[in-house]
Formats: sequence, C-alpha cells, structure tokens
Amino acid sequence: MRRATALIAILLAALMSSACGKDSSIADRETTSKEPDGTVATTTSPAPRSANDGCQAVPPPVPAQEPSATRSSTKLSPKRRHVAVLETNCGEIRILLDVKDAPKTTASFAGLVRTGFYDGLTFHRIAKPGGNDYVIQGGDPLGTGNGGPGYSVVEKPPKDTRYVRGSVAMAKAPAEEAGTSGSQFFIVTAADTRLPPDYAVLGRVLGETDAVRRIASLTTDPVSEMPLDPVVIERIRLEDTRL
Repeated sequence: MRRATALIAILLAALMSSACGKDSSIADRETTSKEPDGTVATTTSPAPRSANDGCQAVPPPVPAQEPSATRSSTKLSPKRRHVAVLETNCGEIRILLDVKDAPKTTASFAGLVRTGFYDGLTFHRIAKPGGNDYVIQGGDPLGTGNGGPGYSVVEKPPKDTRYVRGSVAMAKAPAEEAGTSGSQFFIVTAADTRLPPDYAVLGRVLGETDAVRRIASLTTDPVSEMPLDPVVIERIRLEDTRL
C-alpha cells in the first residue's frame, strides 16, 4: 500500500507562502522532492553528526520493504493508563495514549508497537516553515514518507479537537477521509496549529520534552524537510497502569 508523506493539511494564512509540499501545505503525505542522497546505509558504523545537537550518532537505517502488517482489533482498556515510550537517539519521548477518544486508533498503534513495527524506523520529516516550529513526523517503514502498514483505520476525532504543542496525531493524505490513519504519526511543536479536526488523535506527550525539542531543532534538507542526520526510533514499548 502506498501512502503519501504526512504533512499537515491546512497552515495559517501567514505560513502558506513558506509551506512545503505538493499543494503548499504541511499536512498531507505527499512531496515533490527526491529522497536526499545517503539515506540508505552502506555501513554499520555511525557517521559523525554534522552538529553538536545532543543526539547520538547512529548509522543511517536501511529502509524496510513495504510491509503487510495485520491490524490489531484488541482495544486497550479505558480503565488503565497506557503510555508509549519512544527510545530515540535524541532521547526518550513518552506519549499518553488517548484510549477514550480514539479506541480504534490507539488499538492499531499498540498492535504495531507489540510486533516491533516501529523499531528502527525514523523521524523522516521536521516541518518548520519559515523557521517556525510546526511538527515532527515519523513512523514510515520506507523512510521516505510514502510508506505505511498495509492497512488503514478510520476514526474521526472529536469536533473540538485542537492540535497544540505536545499533541500527537496520525497523518493522512488530503484525499483521505477525516480520521484516516496508517502508521505515520506527528508530534506538534507549534503553540497551536489551528488545524481542523481531521487527524485521528493518538495522545499527547508526557513529562520532559527535551527529545522533542532536540529533534525539532535539527538541520534539515530545505526541500524534503528530512533531517541531515538520522533520527532513529530505536524501540517503542508500552507501559500500562491502573487509573
């Protein structure tokens, strides 16, 4: 299944002139740019990072083949607190999953986590139009913004959903129905994106956000918005406790 690069569907009018993407927006999953050279690893040795940015040097990951994952229909218990812990080479990110508002989306995400789907994938896009923080995006097995798990889930978010700093939601292409998702997700780094409630809710970042800030500040290719140095999701694990 081919999926376009997840950007964010509507930018503020002031950002439209600086937006990158096929339709000058930051929230579709399409890009007209070519993949930067060197994204496929030719060595297992970490290359030196181009800047002292607080992230560890890691080998560029080898993109996976287009997968055909099985969607999990086992919903997470709303009586428990479910946290996805992302271990990256830029630090740890903890995401509290919104099981109440997004039972199908969180079940799908948790199912992929349990199979190790995300382990070794990257944050392939750091969107900061005009130099302003917007989102960081990951979860593509191909590492280009065009991949997914081989299936999609549709779960429209609540009408009052706002995508503010720390919000985590699932990406979709412009032509897809509101609430459609695969495996790609984005973390909001702007104070408020002012996006319409079209993106399936996954949760919100908990606690320290140093890793998110490090990733958001990385130098990127000016066309593709891919980081010049790889940002790898080494592992995601799930923690759950009683409420």
